[in-house]
Amino acid sequence: MAINTKPVVVGVSGASGSVMAKGTVDALLNRDVPVALVCTAAGRMVWAEEMDEPYATALATWKESPYFTEYAIGDLRAPIASGSYPTRGMVVVPCSMNSLASMAHGISDNLLLRTADVCLKERRPLVIVPRETPLHSGHLENMLKVSQLGAMVLPPEPPFYLRPKTIDDVVSYIVNRVLVGLGVEDTLPDADQYHPREA
Repeated sequence: MAINTKPVVVGVSGASGSVMAKGTVDALLNRDVPVALVCTAAGRMVWAEEMDEPYATALATWKESPYFTEYAIGDLRAPIASGSYPTRGMVVVPCSMNSLASMAHGISDNLLLRTADVCLKERRPLVIVPRETPLHSGHLENMLKVSQLGAMVLPPEPPFYLRPKTIDDVVSYIVNRVLVGLGVEDTLPDADQYHPREA
């Protein structure tokens, strides 16, 4: 049984870091948490450049779960576009600076942006995982703006204090932070998760 029948919306935009999107969807479905996915055209393009597994293959695997639904980026009639449709919240992972700027200024001309706007206006959790470096003042101002509007800005910073050894370790940590931000998990990983103590 799902721990909560309301879905988490996962938005994937055209920033680097597709592996974090895959990790987030996988983690939610592994917990039987319903997922509503919306991915931009640029998100699919970046996925093709970064991932060994084609986006269509990941999508086919996710669709085997009864807890998974996908919506087209242009489908503004999708239920998640309405505040009257209950969701558990949303994560935009990875989040491009274009999507961030749009959210900061109330621009919602596709389903990802509209759903994020719904989360803000309905005071639902919205976790934004921005990917860009270095950052100019406009990027920083937009992050401040969405934070003031109620979003959690969660840059995918490596947890050096946990001494991660692989990219997968870093991704696992970021995904766990996202789940905590959404209220799906209560605790963060500790060093033992990466380097178990010997018995």
